[in-house]
Amino acid sequence: MIVIICCIAEERDIYLVLMEGDPVAFHRGSMLEEGRKLGPNSEVSKAYARHLVDSHDQILESSLERGSYNKLYSFKHIANGFAVHTSPSQVEKIKRAPGVKLVERDRRAKLMTTYTPQFLGLPQGVWAQEGGERNAGEGIVIGFIDSGINPFHPSFAYDPMNPFASNLSRFSGACEDGPRFPVNSCNGKIVSARFFSAGAQAVATLNASVDFLSPFDAVGHGSHVASTAAGNSGVAVVVNSFYYGQASGMAPRARIAVYKAIYPSLGTLADVVAAMDQATLDGVDILTLSVGPDEPPEDTLTFLSVFDLFMLSASKAGIFVVQAAGNHGPSPYTVVSYSPWAIGVAASTTDRTYPATLILGNAQRIGGVGLSGPSFGSGLFQYKLVLAKDAVKEDGSFPKTPPYTEECQFPEALDPVVVQGSVVICTFSEGFYNETSSVTAIIDTAKALGFMGFVLVANPVYGDFIAEPIPFAVPGIMIPKTSDAEIISKYYKERTCRDKRGFVTSYGGRAAIGEGRVASYMGRAPIVSRFSSRGPDFIDYDRNPTDVLKPDILAPGHQIWAAWSPMSVLDPILFGNSFALLSGTSMATPHIAGIAALIKQNNPSWTTATIASAMSTTATKYDNNGEPIMAEGSELYSLYPSTPFDFGAGLVNPSHALDPGLVFSSVNTTHMVCGNEAGYEDYINFLCSLPNTDPATIKTATGGSCNNSFINPSDLNTPSVTISALRGYQLVRRSVKNVANKPETYLCAVLPPEGVTVKLNPFWFRVAPQGSQELEIELNVTQKLDDFRFGEIVLTGSLNHIVRIPLSVFPVSMS
Repeated sequence: MIVIICCIAEERDIYLVLMEGDPVAFHRGSMLEEGRKLGPNSEVSKAYARHLVDSHDQILESSLERGSYNKLYSFKHIANGFAVHTSPSQVEKIKRAPGVKLVERDRRAKLMTTYTPQFLGLPQGVWAQEGGERNAGEGIVIGFIDSGINPFHPSFAYDPMNPFASNLSRFSGACEDGPRFPVNSCNGKIVSARFFSAGAQAVATLNASVDFLSPFDAVGHGSHVASTAAGNSGVAVVVNSFYYGQASGMAPRARIAVYKAIYPSLGTLADVVAAMDQATLDGVDILTLSVGPDEPPEDTLTFLSVFDLFMLSASKAGIFVVQAAGNHGPSPYTVVSYSPWAIGVAASTTDRTYPATLILGNAQRIGGVGLSGPSFGSGLFQYKLVLAKDAVKEDGSFPKTPPYTEECQFPEALDPVVVQGSVVICTFSEGFYNETSSVTAIIDTAKALGFMGFVLVANPVYGDFIAEPIPFAVPGIMIPKTSDAEIISKYYKERTCRDKRGFVTSYGGRAAIGEGRVASYMGRAPIVSRFSSRGPDFIDYDRNPTDVLKPDILAPGHQIWAAWSPMSVLDPILFGNSFALLSGTSMATPHIAGIAALIKQNNPSWTTATIASAMSTTATKYDNNGEPIMAEGSELYSLYPSTPFDFGAGLVNPSHALDPGLVFSSVNTTHMVCGNEAGYEDYINFLCSLPNTDPATIKTATGGSCNNSFINPSDLNTPSVTISALRGYQLVRRSVKNVANKPETYLCAVLPPEGVTVKLNPFWFRVAPQGSQELEIELNVTQKLDDFRFGEIVLTGSLNHIVRIPLSVFPVSMS
């Protein structure tokens, strides 16, 4: 008998491992006797960091077979742990090793994708109070974990005629040079730049032509995010030789610290959390995360994933953490920002649009989309109108598929004699639906064959499509609605003569493309963007709702002009451009980061929770027409009344956030008492109060003990109240603090959610400067309903402060 033993090598992956024991930032040995923290560069801190690294190496060496693993990182500042590239069987051995408290497989990380300072009232409001844009954000360092930065961009230039006045002695970054990132890239505006690639290199073969092992941004996303938050003011936006105005970051005098963790080929969570650990060690004030896992963890609570635990530790260290809510809207339960210690940002439109026009020979004007210059003659001259399908070569030397016949993807398929000097109609078809065709290819075809312009029209088979304005290097327009496409089709058919075989004998239709690059400011805004992820927040992979409001707040994230990388390796249509007009919660997130910098500059003693509260309670739920904010729905171009699960507390109002009157202040994330953060305990108590959790799980994940658990998770002192299952009666407590410099009397009003009565005690109160007031909110179910209902509490002060508290309640039973 012959026995054949077949050995199949296990495929390796990245695993994130957290260990028992404090990291450097919270280690008692790094404290002086008075409770004062030693710096991260002290000899005591450095020695303890080396001890942690040695302990990680010892665990791996004693648990795993030699050659079976590769340690990628040791986390030591805000987390004690490491990232390892190994096989599933070896990971089982790690789980059994002494001191290991949590192991999670890397879920990978993704990018979440000039006018907004004016839209948010910054030039006349906050900037004026800070001494103008020359000082707005002075002294604040914003950290960006993203795809890097383009150091040559004018948004990040240093002006020697306007030197920075602030001393950043508390910040200790470094400038790592490399391909396309010379050592002098850190120039005073960019104060630190690092890159993290061990995770990406472990699971993929990086492309040296685009995956640069340096902080250089080959994608453009990181540059866009950084300039939106902290780009220089008054930078001219010029694309395809057209001037679109001036761009500015929210806090143009804030300094920028770059932590590249996402590459064109991929991004790993290991690289992202390693960057978070380093950013905290460096001493950033604000951490901007327009990147992260794009789905919930499968085998742990959303709040207890490694990513969320790192954000918790960063918050514990006094860093304001801002996170993109995600781009999976408009369906409910799609947010990817879960935890109350990070600010989840939803995206909205502004009132700026770029109307484009197709002018037919019969003088009909069809509106469309496209940042395009006009066809020659600026719409006065008309040109032959040709349907691409009618211009296909008759020799049959190409596949008869939509990309060749109707989508204008391949110039060799079209008769150059027919299309040269014509306006050519390309059709949205199978290739665009499957995302294998592109507008870039249409532009290339138009250039190669000499189109006078192109029109990409909707196809009744596929319905309307979403069109975003993109700079076209040739005249062009997208017509995304089938109703408009039918008008064009009818006009074309009536003026096109064909023989018995159906071939065109003469083209009688004429058309011109109008100017599409001039902005209009007439739109209703804000409107919650269709792509913006929606609440309710949830606690696990099965999406069971939980008592936290997500998203937290709304900011502009639709059609945002900002800096770009000319390489643009993931968006070929933007190749060569230094600016891009992008949409995504990635674009909304840096608005909040920059505004947080302005608030912190004006109120340096405010904690992260105070800053978050100030933005939340002063946000508006009304648009520029004074009507309730609307949201884009599942049906294209449809709107519906929005709720806190769409916009959180509402659209951020920077000027009002500087002077909020009252803040929800019990969560104190900067006051150190012998190594224990007072506010951190509130978050532990929140975690301990969650249903179906046990103290051992919380202690294992966080190191905290459930000694003072809240009665309900909704008792966490946030500037909102969310109850995911209200049964009969519940009492919710809140505490507010007066951060104004005068005493003020507040009168309370309640708009109760449907099916619930809400009583506030006291219903009025007077509070001294720096004084606090306890509030009791009694909620009673009057009607069992099948979903959440919404309301709000409004506290109106005698000195004109208005404090809004959103209510989101699911009344599940009468008792």
